[in-house]
Amino acid sequence: MKYKRVVYILMLMVASILIASCQNRPREVLNRKKMERLMYDVYVAEALMENDYQNFNSPDKKEAYIHQVFRAHDVTSAQWDTSLSWYSDRIDIYLRMNDSVKARLKRDREEIDARLAQQTPPPVYDPYAYSGSYIPPHYSFAAPGARNGFRFYLDSTYISSELDGPRFYFAFNVIGIPPVFNSHLSTLLTLTYKDTTLYHYYPITENREYRINASKYIEEDTLSSVNGFVFLQKETNVTPDIQLYDIRMEGESTDDENRFETQAGDTIQQIIP
Repeated sequence: MKYKRVVYILMLMVASILIASCQNRPREVLNRKKMERLMYDVYVAEALMENDYQNFNSPDKKEAYIHQVFRAHDVTSAQWDTSLSWYSDRIDIYLRMNDSVKARLKRDREEIDARLAQQTPPPVYDPYAYSGSYIPPHYSFAAPGARNGFRFYLDSTYISSELDGPRFYFAFNVIGIPPVFNSHLSTLLTLTYKDTTLYHYYPITENREYRINASKYIEEDTLSSVNGFVFLQKETNVTPDIQLYDIRMEGESTDDENRFETQAGDTIQQIIP
């Protein structure tokens, strides 16, 4: 019993020291959560540079890229150095932070691998081998022979026969966008009615699902065709390993009308320039 009490007291003392050290953190030192988020992106950036020697073949280029990561977090290199030094002097805290960051990296890697494992990538997409209405279910910008994206065209016959219901949507998921993304990736859906043309534009900047809602009918007008594309405008000669999966164009039933209107309102507000 006495031994357990001594251990308990020692644990309290250690905890008190750790808490006190965190409370005494200088103002110029990043707090733990912000430091962990920054460490995560720095690790990702370093891994990217190691696998892209052509674009990061000098210390100056690597340093410039890391500085872009700092700017994305609104942090200076001096703050990074000071914070790293401060946490390194408190090795117990630093090791726990490092373990937390590595665990997050592992979880994210496993999640990406699991998502890709569920997909069955088709042969290299060749727009000349398919009809204009073909929408690939999976697209990798880094695949051999891949271009800078894909486009499709749906005429009135396709719209009436393949898209059930008065409303429909174009959606896809994105993975592989790095923390600092200098290229320009976007999608555009052009809806042509008899007397009106609507442009639904979306910049793609994050790894998540994107969805554009649309309607076959607007006031006293009917949809006659749909043009769409996803396009990557690269800033370097190296294509980032960005992949789109679960790409689909599907109709909405009338039972989903309320859900559609809510999503469409949010989407239109975001995607119309």
